[in-house]
Amino acid sequence: MATKESPKSPKQTDAMERRREKILQRIAKIGPVLQGTITRRSIVRDDPRNPGMQKEYGPYNQWTWKREGKTVTVNLSASQLKPYQHAIAENRKLEELLQQLRDVSLELLEARTEGVPKRSRNK
Repeated sequence: MATKESPKSPKQTDAMERRREKILQRIAKIGPVLQGTITRRSIVRDDPRNPGMQKEYGPYNQWTWKREGKTVTVNLSASQLKPYQHAIAENRKLEELLQQLRDVSLELLEARTEGVPKRSRNK
């Protein structure tokens, strides 16, 4: 929160601005992004051909994510697995970089603007 601290020097704000620019450059290099997780699943069911025996189906690679507050699950083909895993990893990088960008942006705004002076609470 902005307070009545000593203003940051132009050297300090220039360093913050350089950090912000580096983060933006890293964001620009990110490829396709997807939210969610991929889970490898198998299903065990009673075998219809051999009563009393069970049969395993799978394994299936399932991508799960939220859309409009609802969980969506899709089975992925073998050719989809690696690109989807990469896109999910890229999303995690993007989220981390966005948090860094928010942090440095707050620092910059606090350094460049004057906050409301706090009232003294004398009782």
